[in-house]
Amino acid sequence: MQYQKSKRLSIISIFITALCCFIFQGNTITAYGSSGFSCVFLSQYQKEIDIGDEFYLLAWTSNGKKPSWKSSDSKVASVNTYGLVTGKRAGTVKITAKISGAEMSCRVTVRKTEVSLSQKSITLERNESIKLNAKTSNGAAVKWKSSRKSVAVVDESGLVTAVKPGEAVITASVDGTGVTCLVTVKQPDVALNQELVTLFRGQTVKLKAEVSSGIAPVWKSNKKSVAFVDENGTVTAVKHGTAVITAKVDGVSRICQVTVKQPEITLSDTELTLSPGESVSLTAEVSSGNPVIWSVSNKKVAEITGDGKVTAYKKGTCYLYASEDGVKERCVLRVQ
Repeated sequence: MQYQKSKRLSIISIFITALCCFIFQGNTITAYGSSGFSCVFLSQYQKEIDIGDEFYLLAWTSNGKKPSWKSSDSKVASVNTYGLVTGKRAGTVKITAKISGAEMSCRVTVRKTEVSLSQKSITLERNESIKLNAKTSNGAAVKWKSSRKSVAVVDESGLVTAVKPGEAVITASVDGTGVTCLVTVKQPDVALNQELVTLFRGQTVKLKAEVSSGIAPVWKSNKKSVAFVDENGTVTAVKHGTAVITAKVDGVSRICQVTVKQPEITLSDTELTLSPGESVSLTAEVSSGNPVIWSVSNKKVAEITGDGKVTAYKKGTCYLYASEDGVKERCVLRVQ
């Protein structure tokens, strides 16, 4: 009688084991002994989650005891002593609940986080900004990074700002997945309002630069002794000659050639005859409008003041000069 009862229990155990193996294909269940049967049932046997997701896996055991939990790869998904499963990185693992004589597994797939950007390439000029938008499959926030901060920078919200001409790669990454956007910071278009200027000494002219990026250019003269330029583009002629004025922005240069020409001087008289003690005024017309500098070759014979007044002293001959920016005209004075 006892033998038949034991035989029936063995047959039932084999039947249940076969049934479990049929229902839970791909999972493992193990039974030991002919007089007893151990088994584990789980709340689910397959599960897909995102990185960072958690869920509880419930287990029912034939002996009523709490099972031990184990992950086949805790780097992909971990499980604690209460069956709380946490997705960590993309991949597939088996989460196993085990008791003495039996175990059962749940296949957990941790999905790869997908990331997409609003733009794959952009072109900017220095100081321009644009907002990149990133979408992730699990709603996680991305981390932003620039490959060349000297060219373009990006903040935590995805706002890209151009720094200088060149190329930089902006990367949005999350959970080991990254997507990129190529940022090209182009050189600006620069144009000057004048390319050739002619001035007399002391005259000024304002050069204007149109820059597509709106950045103010750096002004420079190659010959400051002839003409110099200030930070606003105002050129001042110093003396006769030629100078090149350059406006430069982000590696782009435009030039203007400045010619400071010599003036023409016309005297009211080219010859004078005076007696000792006699005075006369000499005048000069200068095309530049600048005043002349008066001088005399022999101060013992005569003198000339800054306003052109000539006074004869003693008999003799001398020359009266009117000079301006390298040009000199003379008047012959005879004192008789």
